[in-house]
Amino acid sequence: MRSRATLLHVVIDVSRQRREIGDLRPISRERNVVLLLGIETSCDDTSAALVATGGRVLANVATNQDAFHARFGGIVPEIAGRQHLSLVAAVIDEALSRADCGLADLDGIAVTAGPGLIGSLVVGVAAARALAFARTLPLYAVQHLHGHLFAPYLGETNVASPAYPLLALLVSGGHTQLVEAESATDIRMLGRTRDDAAGEAFDKTARLLGLPFPGGAALDRLARRGDPRAIAFPRYRPREATFDFSFSGLKTAARRIIEAPDRSSSDADIAASFEAAVVDTLIDRLDRATDRRSYRDVVVSGGVAANSRLRAELCTWGERRGTTIRIPALAYCTDNAAMIAGAALLQGEQIRVEPLDAVADPNLPFSLTPMV
Repeated sequence: MRSRATLLHVVIDVSRQRREIGDLRPISRERNVVLLLGIETSCDDTSAALVATGGRVLANVATNQDAFHARFGGIVPEIAGRQHLSLVAAVIDEALSRADCGLADLDGIAVTAGPGLIGSLVVGVAAARALAFARTLPLYAVQHLHGHLFAPYLGETNVASPAYPLLALLVSGGHTQLVEAESATDIRMLGRTRDDAAGEAFDKTARLLGLPFPGGAALDRLARRGDPRAIAFPRYRPREATFDFSFSGLKTAARRIIEAPDRSSSDADIAASFEAAVVDTLIDRLDRATDRRSYRDVVVSGGVAANSRLRAELCTWGERRGTTIRIPALAYCTDNAAMIAGAALLQGEQIRVEPLDAVADPNLPFSLTPMV
């Protein structure tokens, strides 16, 4: 019996002929439990995870590329793709090792198909295709934002199941969207940003303040030392009956204050006031949506959900509204493979594809296309 094969061995074997692959020690699992390998490479985090029925995370391995992109002040797509290529095999192998299982224990593979950086996406999709084809396993093509939507329902032990209808605020560096779900596959958009995403506004303002990359986390730390009422930053509220967002005006206001030759406000006060304006805007859309309709669960997820002020304000808001708030554990806020496998477990056959038909789509639509 050979030792556990890495993804590189798998790809080489598939290129020659379809055959069985190494170290297949079965793990002891309960009857009727489905175990999926998740792969996430949509931007700059290379991640693999093993997730079982009920959102139980057996292993979640993630690496980031901050050191490679820091001097550019943002993600460089070509660098990101090359780093994924060098890391994906080791990350998958490490996830299998931490879960103490082999390829033969898998019931399927879930991969981020889009949206994201095309050079990053193709690495994960190629890896998933090779493994699914070699092992004759079902392959699930997951919409990245659906992964964030279901991230609060992950954990190492028993976690709650989604309760529908569900309202979700998805906030990250690339997306700010308000959506509602009638089921795991019946999901529709209520509102989206008209310009910058909330996380993008955080990162750009942090850069203006001279904070290190990644900027959102650094601004959060700085804001804790400042006064959130020091500066009256604008809050975008659309006049028409929509749930859309806009952060470009707020970002411009921050730039003017930061670059003013006679400014008197401290960096900490600017950071705290800016953060408060973003959080107030996000909470306002939750208020608007829940005034219109009752939801059994309200989810706030994505990288910005790690922001300490937002998490605190959401707890207060949930108590005030008498609403159940679901926020992911910090490990599942940023991009990770556990959320991709978790979404696949919930969406099932609706997102299943033939391994050789799986493609990376940087503009993958948010709504699911019915299977034909």
